[in-house]
Amino acid sequence: MIVLRAPLARRTMLRGLGTIVALPFLEAMMPSARAADIASRPKRLQIFYSPNGMMMDGFAPVAQPRAPLAPGTRPLVLPATLEPLAPHRDYVTVVSGLGHPSAAAMGDRPAGHGRSCPAFLTGVHVKQTEGTDIRCGISADQVYANHLGGATQLSSLELGIDQPSLLGSCDINYSCAYTNGISWRNATVPMPVTANPRDAFERLFGDGEALDPQSRLAQLRRQTSMLDFVRDDTARLSNRLGAQDRHKLAEYLDATRDIERRIQQAGQSPARASADTMDRPAGIPESFDTHVRMMIDLQVLAMQADITRVGSFMIGRELSNRTYPEIGVPDSHHMLSHHGHDPDKIAKLSRINRYHMDYFAYYLSRMRAVQDGDGTLLDRTLVLRGSAFGDPNEHDFMDLPIIVAGGLVPGNRHLIADKNTSASNLLLAALHVLDVPVTAFGDSSGPLTALAHG
Repeated sequence: MIVLRAPLARRTMLRGLGTIVALPFLEAMMPSARAADIASRPKRLQIFYSPNGMMMDGFAPVAQPRAPLAPGTRPLVLPATLEPLAPHRDYVTVVSGLGHPSAAAMGDRPAGHGRSCPAFLTGVHVKQTEGTDIRCGISADQVYANHLGGATQLSSLELGIDQPSLLGSCDINYSCAYTNGISWRNATVPMPVTANPRDAFERLFGDGEALDPQSRLAQLRRQTSMLDFVRDDTARLSNRLGAQDRHKLAEYLDATRDIERRIQQAGQSPARASADTMDRPAGIPESFDTHVRMMIDLQVLAMQADITRVGSFMIGRELSNRTYPEIGVPDSHHMLSHHGHDPDKIAKLSRINRYHMDYFAYYLSRMRAVQDGDGTLLDRTLVLRGSAFGDPNEHDFMDLPIIVAGGLVPGNRHLIADKNTSASNLLLAALHVLDVPVTAFGDSSGPLTALAHG
């Protein structure tokens, strides 16, 4: 007689003192007949955003004769800025010709950062205001999050590198709320962006507030891993898993411990003498490279554990004045974006564009490294990468640098949209790929049907 064990509950958690750890998506959580079937895995949506536009000469794929692909597509030939994506070519589609006509003030007048940034995922012309009466529209990622409902612990996760600006005006006559983030819950509520990896980690994996101040201080002094608190629960669970699941769980816990260790190192500071007044370490690394990789790894870990299926990452806040001395660019990013056709400024701006693309390639690599049944996280993820402008010197809002990646759509393509096509058409098509039954989004005139066809 064969006794079939019931699937492990999807919401199974590892629990310990002040700690709750979500589990990765295990085969034991699925009916055995479909356990390794990639088509049965959840679909995910990730957004990667770079500020201050793009030097399009280095981004736009080299023109090639039309191939026997879908109408309006060409084979993908990578220019200098996109060269880091070469290992992922089969997962990558570059989309040219998309714009945000809703971001324009009037006619063809260039749009400012305060209009283009919020239009990136919403396709909405925002209300001009420096006050609290902001008005935009729901973003595509939140439409998908709403569609998923309560399927995951977090509906979405918004991470970034820059702390949000203070209240008031960041772009002339436009609130900082319009440039601090790209995700909007609804017309009046922007989603806050978390830039501190410690805050993100505790939100994902720890019930840190359950610890009293003395216990938290003691844990900080010992640099104790939260996984030590769930060791017994982990051992009990492992006894119920097959060899493949045990290996997958071990990889996941190792990755979790590694990120935790890196956050601890970044936030090291002497423990406070008084536990009652203890502040958490900042947890923000001084190194840009360390910070970016840590946040990307957190976003991937959140997907791996199925804590959320919707996420966004801003490698810089719109209007960012960050400098990049580590790549020989001591100048402000935003100031360089107004290059005035100066060859030296263009060269430096192109270097920043390439640097950001290196991290997008890392983002894809990390997703490809995580097994998900017969495939990887990337195979079941739709990734949108872009900026609110094309050429930033012109504030060009009608030729955006857009990349669609992941295994949910065909790759190795350069998709060329008709002139004046709204980027909302792409967002609508993306929602259709994610099985969201919507007929319109933003200022769309219909879905960009070529997105889902090879």
